[in-house]
Amino acid sequence: MLHKLKDLIGYKLLGLDGEIGKVKEFYFDDRHWTVRYLVVDTGNWLSERAVLISPYALDRVIKQSQDLAVNLTKKQIEESPSLDSEKPVSKHFEESYYDYYGWPTYWASSYMWGVYPNIMREPELWKKNHHDESPWDPNLRSTHYVKGHRIEALDGEIGHIDDFIIDDETWAIQYLVVDTRNWWPGKKVLISSKWIEEVSWDESKVFLNLTRARIKQSAEFNENSLSPRNDELGMSPPV
Repeated sequence: MLHKLKDLIGYKLLGLDGEIGKVKEFYFDDRHWTVRYLVVDTGNWLSERAVLISPYALDRVIKQSQDLAVNLTKKQIEESPSLDSEKPVSKHFEESYYDYYGWPTYWASSYMWGVYPNIMREPELWKKNHHDESPWDPNLRSTHYVKGHRIEALDGEIGHIDDFIIDDETWAIQYLVVDTRNWWPGKKVLISSKWIEEVSWDESKVFLNLTRARIKQSAEFNENSLSPRNDELGMSPPV
């Protein structure tokens, strides 16, 4: 199912033995554009450190009650590797974090989730050997930071990032929601992450391999159905 990340902020995370906290923001990688961690506001519990929850620990999104079911206990989270809330997520932290929980690392190979294209939830397969591994270095970005970055088509700017739409099966960012108020007043468009040609993080800009006219023809955002108007760009619209 598709969700706007903006809507998930504030959702309660329900662990196996009680509430953990609420969703504060998300970290995603800039290679696969996939959410790697939910950042949790724990209130007065573990307030001295940042608490990150991997999608590996998420059982389901419960939209009706605005909850996220987490298959971890508070004790597991409390004893997990500690991350200073003032420091970025380092490779050392991620290695310790994944080793602690025993999950397969997502950076171990070229697929979205390491040696698998999706989140592998069968523990008996986690230690399976694979021979065509191509490890890479994650470069995580905060959705809070990236929101507002400008979007450039081949022939000019179209707007800025307003939100992100994810698939809760893979936690991949399927679309960026782009506010086009200075180009196409009163409209928003959906931009597939597959249309991104390049990102300049220093300039806070995302470059697309499409023209303004092509985007305007095919990707008007429908707030109610989370879908583009049609499929003229050759991508299956979300349903």
